[in-house]
Amino acid sequence: MRAPAYQPTLVHPYREHLRQRRTDVPAVPVTTLLAEIKTLGYRGSMNLLVRYLNQGRADTDRPPISPRRLTGLILSHSDNLTDQQHKLRDELTAACPEMIELSDAVSRFATLLKPRNGNETRLAEWITTVRSFNLPYLHAFPRGLDKDHAAVTAGMTLPYSNGPTEGHVNRLKMLKRQMYGRANLDLLRKRVLLAT
Repeated sequence: MRAPAYQPTLVHPYREHLRQRRTDVPAVPVTTLLAEIKTLGYRGSMNLLVRYLNQGRADTDRPPISPRRLTGLILSHSDNLTDQQHKLRDELTAACPEMIELSDAVSRFATLLKPRNGNETRLAEWITTVRSFNLPYLHAFPRGLDKDHAAVTAGMTLPYSNGPTEGHVNRLKMLKRQMYGRANLDLLRKRVLLAT
């Protein structure tokens, strides 16, 4: 969800007063708030105040962040984030102990993705650490790594990759999909040879 961009209204100058009152007494009636801000000089209607409060405009300055954006901040490498993104990520993860553990686990796993010697022991330590966390939604990932432990270990320790092969296979499938129902294998062969 994107935070809506609101234009200032007649209620806006009394925002801090409304925020303070709603923090002190969360169940304060709107009629009481209307009477209070009228004494401060408010000239608008009750409907405008109710709409302002229902939209949550008196509650916070920060627009809501989507789960996708937070996930992107956690999964991004620290060097690729701006100072503002660093601050936002640290602030959001510090608000919840589980988020601190999750962010730490993700960043430590990201270091394992660059193949080098010793990654096999680091992976075993990472799996043990993640299993000790109280993050049940994360426990399925180490179980999946254990099911194909040899391949995961090879991918994290050996410098070889089948990435280029997978790229060519993906390109061939795309060409085949583009020609669906139009021609036979001879035309597909010619398109593949001419595309390289």
